[in-house]
Amino acid sequence: MTTTPTLPTQDVPEVLTEVHGQVGLITLNRPRALNALSLAMIRSLTKCLLTWRSDKRVKAVAIRGNGKSGPFSAFCAGGDIRFFHQAALLGNQELEDFFTEEYILNHLIHGYPKPYIAFMDGIVMGGGMGISQGAQTRIVTERTRMAMPETNIGLFPDVGGGFFLSRCPGRSGEWLALTGETIGSGNALELGLADTCFEVAQLASAWDALTSLDFERVGAVEQWLALFAKPDAENPVTAAEQIDRHFSRDSVSAIVHSLEADQSSWAQHTAHTLRRRSPLMLHVVLAQIRRGRHMTLADNLRMERDMVHHCFHPSHLHRSESQSETIEGIRALAIDKDNAPLWNPSRIEEVRSPMVAPFFQSPWTPQTHPLRDLS
Repeated sequence: MTTTPTLPTQDVPEVLTEVHGQVGLITLNRPRALNALSLAMIRSLTKCLLTWRSDKRVKAVAIRGNGKSGPFSAFCAGGDIRFFHQAALLGNQELEDFFTEEYILNHLIHGYPKPYIAFMDGIVMGGGMGISQGAQTRIVTERTRMAMPETNIGLFPDVGGGFFLSRCPGRSGEWLALTGETIGSGNALELGLADTCFEVAQLASAWDALTSLDFERVGAVEQWLALFAKPDAENPVTAAEQIDRHFSRDSVSAIVHSLEADQSSWAQHTAHTLRRRSPLMLHVVLAQIRRGRHMTLADNLRMERDMVHHCFHPSHLHRSESQSETIEGIRALAIDKDNAPLWNPSRIEEVRSPMVAPFFQSPWTPQTHPLRDLS
């Protein structure tokens, strides 16, 4: 890994694991980076879950993040985009390894044979969704802030986003994927991206109580959930009708034009948001979500692995790695921090289908695909 360390100088593990009672406990421990995933963290998580999968002592797994003030408060802000930028410009093979191994981890979690419980407190974005959406129990709180904001950096909602976002009610998957809008606990529950809500004040007690459960007793998890779950007072998605009406259009251009013709403050805000995203990647993302709606998880992850390769190797656009939308988006957001990406094309109406279609053409044969073994 060639990124600048974001942890204190002492050698502190980025992933903390222990078995307590019948539960394997995982704590993401990169608080100053909001637990953004590094390749080392992905490998540590994968190794741990594979070990516990065959460990008869471990009946369930729980995962949380450490925030700057201690346990909880920040789950995971995504992948380490500074590493993406640096590795892409240096031609570092670890960039390819990152996405291959991350998607294998996502697939492992979705099919994990033991209860996997995700405490999704605080920031849950990008890669954080990848290690939580496959959980059997997804817990949010009143301070959960959830999003798949990749179009803001010229990328797309990966880590299975084409699978789980496309299965949200109506056209809310298109809305979340294209805009990168941040939602709270109520909307997460309403859209099927969370299962239950705990109060922040109860998280530590709930975490500790898990370790005393007898998971072989019928209904143990359900009783635990009933003890700590609370009704969520946040309003559900108030713009559901507008989302379905606008985001069901055939193209990104039609969606934006429909929004701009709607004089409501919500529609104007949403149109303005889309106008700031990468026009090219908006078109790619709309196709991704609509393809993913009819795919298995494994096929969707293979598609996304193809897509992310093209994001960092845009030869089909006659561009070098340094000229990709993703590198430009990360530069503007996280490197130079000018928040003024120079997208190419610069307008949604200028994107043509020959720019989009190659993102869905695999650079590998089925026999050589890095995710060929996913079933």
